[in-house]
Amino acid sequence: MIDTRERILDTAEKLIGEQGYAATSLRQIIAEAGVNLAAVHYHFGSKEHLLDEVVLRKSEPVNQERIARLDLVEASGEPLSVERVLEAFMAPMSETADQNPQFVRLMGRMHAEGLMPGIVERHFQPAIGRFLTVMRKALPGLPEEEFLWRIHFMIGAMAHTMCGAPDYTRVSGVPGSFRERIDRLVAFLSAGFRAPVPRGQKIEVE
Repeated sequence: MIDTRERILDTAEKLIGEQGYAATSLRQIIAEAGVNLAAVHYHFGSKEHLLDEVVLRKSEPVNQERIARLDLVEASGEPLSVERVLEAFMAPMSETADQNPQFVRLMGRMHAEGLMPGIVERHFQPAIGRFLTVMRKALPGLPEEEFLWRIHFMIGAMAHTMCGAPDYTRVSGVPGSFRERIDRLVAFLSAGFRAPVPRGQKIEVE
């Protein structure tokens, strides 16, 4: 039988994914989970901490796998390629998304409500830092400012692909897995990271 803590987390993930964080009250969560308010306060303390635990439950294994794959890519002894670094960072995310569509909806809501910067700061920094370190080694000649701009564009494309941003082309409604989306995204971003530096920007030479 599912324990009280997991039942609360499952219910919060479902309701916040459907309604959004602001529109979902603790009263709704405890009513649907069949628990009392004391149970929520005992396990989580507050609605904010409950959301953190909902995110952490799925994001922590993803981030651990990201770091492990990035470590393998770097330790392989082969020349670092942009494709392999992107694949190591994005594949665990797509695998979890395919297995947990309800969590994808929740993250889409967080993105739409402007809560993602705080969530990323609290739960994703170690994996992002490891990714930036390895990606920087794969692009040694790219000026730092240009590198950061391309990371900025990558984050936007990734959020749009994964979190249900407005789809003006209607391709996201075409049946297919998140794994297939990420394969396309890796191909697209790899070309972008290797694109010529815009005029007026200096190429760094080691």
